[in-house]
Amino acid sequence: MFSVNKEKCIGCSQCVKDCPVSTISLVDNKAEINNERCFKCGHCIAICPVEAVSTDDYNMEDVIPYDNDSFTVEADNLLNFIKFRRSVRRFKDKEVEQEKIEKIIETGRFTQTSTNSQDVSYVVVREKLDELRDLVYESLKIKGEAILANLTPQTAHLERYARMWVASYEMYKQDPVKNDKIFFNAPVAIFVASPNNVNAGLASSNMELITNALGLGTFFSGFSIVAAKDNQPILDLLGLDSSDELLSCLVIGYPNVKYQRTVPRKDAVVNWI
Repeated sequence: MFSVNKEKCIGCSQCVKDCPVSTISLVDNKAEINNERCFKCGHCIAICPVEAVSTDDYNMEDVIPYDNDSFTVEADNLLNFIKFRRSVRRFKDKEVEQEKIEKIIETGRFTQTSTNSQDVSYVVVREKLDELRDLVYESLKIKGEAILANLTPQTAHLERYARMWVASYEMYKQDPVKNDKIFFNAPVAIFVASPNNVNAGLASSNMELITNALGLGTFFSGFSIVAAKDNQPILDLLGLDSSDELLSCLVIGYPNVKYQRTVPRKDAVVNWI
């Protein structure tokens, strides 16, 4: 429940004006929150100039006062940082520290969600990564064989992927280390799931940015998501059920490659109206 300390409240009405669902009003010049309509976004906590608002729904220790030096990112530097990022598929034989993984998850946790649903969940795979790798290769082989055995005009565009999956499985079985072309021997993978793909996608994007800022490399393993779809052994390993919507898999490790510059991109398609 969100509550207002009436002794601290100065009746400035900033929380009233900023509440997205208009659930705060001034009563006797003090803010009062209707918790039945509140969806716990925390705007009132963030905007109050005298720290009069609090909640027992979340951990108030998460709240950090604004400081310009700690909270400001120069726009051109941020843009260059985004332009310079690369999907990394060459990793060092080095474990990723627990605190860095936790910071990546923390970045996802504080990413916005529609209606403040906060419905994104994460599965960090480290100890069972070898087991997951085996299941992913096997699943893709089976899916590839099924596509090749039933090619139609509607599935013709999948043929090259199907052949790749079958061939990759055979190579992987010959040498799982040298021929790992799905996880590339990275030490950790983080799966991101949500009933709302937009929420999971936003979290995944921010998680990728913080991964790079931590000196790590990552790429989104779309093949792992394909392999997990309707595959009960993989879902069981991840502790998920069929109702959980997997959106992304970030494969993460220390990069064994150094890039020297950004790369060009297509011009943006923009309709100015």
